Amino acid sequence: MTIVKAIRNRIHEIGIGEPFTSAQFVALGSRAAVDQTLSRFVKQGEIARISRGVFVRPKKSRYVGEVMPEPSKVAQAIASAHGEIIQVHGAEAARLLGLTTQMPLQAVFYTSGPTRTLKLGKLQLTLKHVAQRKLALAGKPSGLALSALWYLGKEQVNPGTIKTIREKLTPEAFEAFRAEIPAWMADTLRRYEQGATGA
Repeated sequence: MTIVKAIRNRIHEIGIGEPFTSAQFVALGSRAAVDQTLSRFVKQGEIARISRGVFVRPKKSRYVGEVMPEPSKVAQAIASAHGEIIQVHGAEAARLLGLTTQMPLQAVFYTSGPTRTLKLGKLQLTLKHVAQRKLALAGKPSGLALSALWYLGKEQVNPGTIKTIREKLTPEAFEAFRAEIPAWMADTLRRYEQGATGA
């Protein structure tokens, strides 16, 4: 089987609308041959390039044309392609945990890599570089809670905020969250725990 056919078969196994990276084809041929084949598929319209090394076989809609994958899937694919850590942005994390009802207007994710912005059809996806401490427990419910609290900041975090988080997390996830909180959050956590125990 030629490398072109092998890569095409693998792409079809991945499925329409699922982002993938060039790194997923390294076992099928040299890096140059893989890149050349994927570039040819882009020119032929078989796949679309989302970002450097990240592609998709877009879904087609009779109303809007190509439908790009969910931003979270693209962010994960980019992180995987470049060996980065990504975390849900604090505004979205706070909404998911019920700490705010405000809907973020853009798709933004924190990353250990460089800050950059790319277009997903009409939607803008931003990967924003942040300090390593804001990426603690990334991809876990406890990490989601940390991201939300970093976003809300000292002025908006109170024992009620911690109570809501405690109710959303399993005991194990809450302990993981508790072990990673920044110093400025410790007093609020202590006041929550004193209230919870009636101390």
